[in-house]
Amino acid sequence: VQLQASGGGLVQPGGSLTLSCVGSGFNLDEYAIGWFRQAPGQEPEGVSCITRSDSNTIYADFVKGRFTISRDNAKNTVYLRMNSLSPEDTGIYYCAAEINYCPTLDIYNYRGQGTLVTVSS
Repeated sequence: VQLQASGGGLVQPGGSLTLSCVGSGFNLDEYAIGWFRQAPGQEPEGVSCITRSDSNTIYADFVKGRFTISRDNAKNTVYLRMNSLSPEDTGIYYCAAEINYCPTLDIYNYRGQGTLVTVSS
């Protein structure tokens, strides 16, 4: 059982990236999936979540209108599309899965390794 985040990289301010969270050994559509990030020297924080049953989406205020979370069940993947990126979005992004509700920093069933996003000119 594994979660793997990918898609990070270096992007200029105002640019876009799409992160992927791929599950292996279990079906992501049976879990709520959350994205989190940790900026250098900062505590980790929740970014977005997509629920299990009805795929409702939840966003932190600081990404509303810029980020979009979505599922592709056929690919067992959850995406995070990030637009209008700023240097403040720099950090390690990782995904987590929880069987019932949106995962939190401390409550999850599975958590993947992160992918680094760097927003810089």
